[in-house]
Amino acid sequence: MNTDTLRYAGFGPRLASILLDMVVMMPLMVLSFWASAQFRLFEAYYFLPGILFGLFYSVYLVQRFGGTPGKLMVGIRIRKLDGTPVGYREAFLRYLPDFILGTLMSVAFIMAIFHMTDTEYHSLTLLERTKRMVELTPSWHKPLQWIQTAWTWGELIVLLTNRKRRALHDFIAGTVVVYASPKALPPVIADPAVLP
Repeated sequence: MNTDTLRYAGFGPRLASILLDMVVMMPLMVLSFWASAQFRLFEAYYFLPGILFGLFYSVYLVQRFGGTPGKLMVGIRIRKLDGTPVGYREAFLRYLPDFILGTLMSVAFIMAIFHMTDTEYHSLTLLERTKRMVELTPSWHKPLQWIQTAWTWGELIVLLTNRKRRALHDFIAGTVVVYASPKALPPVIADPAVLP
């Protein structure tokens, strides 16, 4: 594929795709929120299914369709630098930093939950429970939060400061996010200097 024909998707479409993915996953998020309020060990039971769902959503769908449902709805696709479709390697490498950080965060909170009894867990309000769980997380949880925050800001800064609008995970995987078809391209504003 001719890389000159690729139109790189910037911050706006990528943000829209993230928001749409959140809408798509809303039923699962609501169910998880409800279940974690009802059952102290829900996070532990959901750990492996959650990992599998993340791999399905962010690796399989990306390899199979070129993006998550949000990206498909916005009309953008993930491609290799030469514009060809991504394989499992690229899809997994794109997801790897979020996978590692998310998995470690889940482990930290599962460890905290095991330090609570059912009575204590259910006697606390949501805010009190969250505060208590943070208190009970292992010592490496706080540095992990800092790393996650630095990663998020790094992703945004890198995305906004390079011509191809690649985020850090795109550099790791050797990918770009492009408009899927001419119909999805943003309008080109004519140069007033060449208008009649």
